[in-house]
Amino acid sequence: MRAAPTLDRMKKFVLVSVCSIGLLAGCASGSTEGPATSAAPVDTVNDPLEPINRAVLEFNKVVDHFLLKPALLTYQLVPPPIRDGVHNALLNLKAPVIFANDLLQGETGRAGNTAARFAINSTVGLLGIWDPADIWFGIPGHTEDFGQTMATWGAGEGPFLMLPLLGPSNPRDLLGLAVDSAADPFNWYARNIDEDTFIYVRQGLTVLDTRDEVGGSLDALERTSLDFYASLRTIYRQRRADEIKNRPTSQKPTAPSVSMAAKPDDAVETKPAQAK
Repeated sequence: MRAAPTLDRMKKFVLVSVCSIGLLAGCASGSTEGPATSAAPVDTVNDPLEPINRAVLEFNKVVDHFLLKPALLTYQLVPPPIRDGVHNALLNLKAPVIFANDLLQGETGRAGNTAARFAINSTVGLLGIWDPADIWFGIPGHTEDFGQTMATWGAGEGPFLMLPLLGPSNPRDLLGLAVDSAADPFNWYARNIDEDTFIYVRQGLTVLDTRDEVGGSLDALERTSLDFYASLRTIYRQRRADEIKNRPTSQKPTAPSVSMAAKPDDAVETKPAQAK
């Protein structure tokens, strides 16, 4: 049987690709020896591109204020039950990619749950608009992506990145996002029949749904954080670490985006309340 060697070769190829991207992204950091100390805060947080990342965050905030928030206000005119249906349907469309990553991580039980959820929700749930898999059968959803898969294979995350429009990320998760998008069977089908509009509409609805889901917590985080950028960086890394270990998170899993934010119960450093 040659399946195992083939999988090993694929893992090595992907890991080499991640390391190459990480080297290019972090070339400005130089090389250091020994453990990080308080005298080198950039190395401690693995953020050699922090000045650039902060500038990108400011750009993302402008986009959020002038484009995303007005679009969200219009989207929120849609009745909540319909928005819930859109949210469920978008999650259902991710099931094939989640299933593939479950298998690549050797999580056969979770893969079975993903397959069962997709079958039930795509039929009884009316193409995923409703979630009878969870409500009736007690099969809750979960998220997996190729960034998490590479992490379970031993790939490091690399330096922290704040990407234009996409938000918090790192070289490993950025490559994982690209692989997941390319491997998505619904994207394949849409491209094969020259219906790229489906892909654009799906991505647009995903952005609006994500921004709608985090609600006012993003604005609250910015108002109360001593350092909004540092808070986002900390929350992103904590959430990704929890997802990789399949631990419960206080924040619902979302794609890395301009609307990434903490839930109110996430631990962040905040400004002290002013005395009345």
